[in-house]
Amino acid sequence: MYMSFRRYIITSLLLFFTFSQVQASNLPDFTELVEKNSRAVVNISTTQKNQQQSVLPEGFEFPDNQPYGDLLKHFFGRQGQMPRQQETRSLGSGFIISDDGFLLTNHHVIKNADEIFVRLQDRRELKAELIGSDERTDVALLKVEADNLPVVKFGSSKSLKVGEWVFAIGSPFGFDSSVTAGIVSAKGRSLPKENYVPFIQTDVAINPGNSGGPLFNLDGEVVGINSQIYSRSGGFMGLSFAIPIDVALNVSHQLKDSGHVVRGWLGVRIQDVTRELAESFDMDKPQGALVAQVIPDSPAEKAGIQVGDVIVAFNGENISRSSALPPIVGSANISKKAQVKVIRNKKAKTLTVTLEKLPGDTLSPAKKEKASKANMMLGMSVKNLTKEQRDELKIPKHGVIVESVANGVASKAGIRPGDVIMQMDGENVKNIEHLKKLAKKMGDGKFISVLINRQGNPIFLALKK
Repeated sequence: MYMSFRRYIITSLLLFFTFSQVQASNLPDFTELVEKNSRAVVNISTTQKNQQQSVLPEGFEFPDNQPYGDLLKHFFGRQGQMPRQQETRSLGSGFIISDDGFLLTNHHVIKNADEIFVRLQDRRELKAELIGSDERTDVALLKVEADNLPVVKFGSSKSLKVGEWVFAIGSPFGFDSSVTAGIVSAKGRSLPKENYVPFIQTDVAINPGNSGGPLFNLDGEVVGINSQIYSRSGGFMGLSFAIPIDVALNVSHQLKDSGHVVRGWLGVRIQDVTRELAESFDMDKPQGALVAQVIPDSPAEKAGIQVGDVIVAFNGENISRSSALPPIVGSANISKKAQVKVIRNKKAKTLTVTLEKLPGDTLSPAKKEKASKANMMLGMSVKNLTKEQRDELKIPKHGVIVESVANGVASKAGIRPGDVIMQMDGENVKNIEHLKKLAKKMGDGKFISVLINRQGNPIFLALKK
């Protein structure tokens, strides 16, 4: 009896360990995949310089001929304001997509950055140029000056299956080259205010700093860009969202070619079809996008789409939910006609529509920034005076007005937004182009005089490049 029980225990233990080994052998091994791909994943840091001022009362003036008056004016200016530069930093991840230095990351990682730095795994740190970024899809394209860089391989997010193993490499909380793994939890997720991205949902551990990093499949191919998490605590809670790489590459190609993204526009407001509505439309099951409004003079109106139509297919792609329609329309070619299948009065009908460019899709933030800096020189942005401004400031001719002041030559000299630059180095400033020519003549390390008009008061300042 004792021997039989002992034999039973030993057999059970052997079966348990054998089963555990079989289970372990079925789990994926990420070591080779990480070793092969981690060199193409980078850490991204940004700096942003913010102009701040002290909070002395508006219009405050230090009395003249008082003890320490000159000293106080040196620090606070004539009106009690002291420009200060505050530098902020942010951290994120990215990955190299070409050996000559193009990289992808998230728009929110580099948003409002004055400088962007990319740190490679070999510890080189390179300054990056922002080629373009797209807020709607949260994708940004960067460029560093380097050759023969390691690159990632691309997969297809469309071929991903729910339950498939995936892994991420990034820099959560600044910890470089951190690897986390999980499975695809769902596909085609629509998030609030994110109508143009059918997100990949995973349970891969993603935290602040992972943003912009790649999501890989078990073939070592990038299938997404880690972008967002759902969290009540600020940290990982099992719900992570990645931008499909198919969407990201389409955006990056447009950013590289033209600096901005063009999306198709249909011109309808839509909602989901409930079970009750599906029954009222004589549909077998709830599906499609129910048209609740047609925008006047939109492509939808021109094509004959009506309120109450249920869009069930667009260019041959089935529309299972209303959230599936915007990404498909947005990525469609606006130069070609599209076929829209609708259910109207309980019957299927196919309409032909010519999409137009989505209203409000203008220059990317990078191009906007470039345009705003077109008149930036010596660390300040200037504009020509309008007639109304000249009348208000009583400046009949000459001069340009300062719009903004960043960290640089102008701020060190004490120039502020609202100042009118009247003269530079003894020469009257006619307009922006004239000021640019005068600024180019400045020698390094040499002071030149600048006459400004500040709220009607002429003041000379000294500039040094």
